[in-house]
Amino acid sequence: MRRVNAETQGTGPAAGSLPRRLAVPGAMLAAVVGAFAYVGAVDPNEPGHYPGCPLLRYTGVYCPGCGGLRSAHAVAHGDLTTALGANAVAVLGYAVFAALWTVWVVRSVQGRSLRLDPGPYVMWSLGALLLVFTVVRNLPFGGSLHP
Repeated sequence: MRRVNAETQGTGPAAGSLPRRLAVPGAMLAAVVGAFAYVGAVDPNEPGHYPGCPLLRYTGVYCPGCGGLRSAHAVAHGDLTTALGANAVAVLGYAVFAALWTVWVVRSVQGRSLRLDPGPYVMWSLGALLLVFTVVRNLPFGGSLHP
């Protein structure tokens, strides 16, 4: 007996017209573009526009997100060198988001769903990468990673 899944019958989550399949990825892109446009227009290098990092304020320790807004501002203005200097991990995150979003759109156009299941090894590895980045940027020889 042949098994039939919901996608081949046109009744699954990936079913529907192309505009309907692209609605959620399009809304996600609109939200991200809006956020980058706002950060690009409101300079985080000027005091008073955004709250400061509480970890840095109270302990003097740079967290993995410190410099992320300055990085986004630089990316919005096309200055990749400054963005990498502000927060290299954030720039890597922007690139990963762009790649995953592109895969999502391509699969949506094809009528296929996107399922991400990174598994515990990938998640632990990402956590370890962030921990190493945080520790190194706070050591004397990690000064080039300061925002």
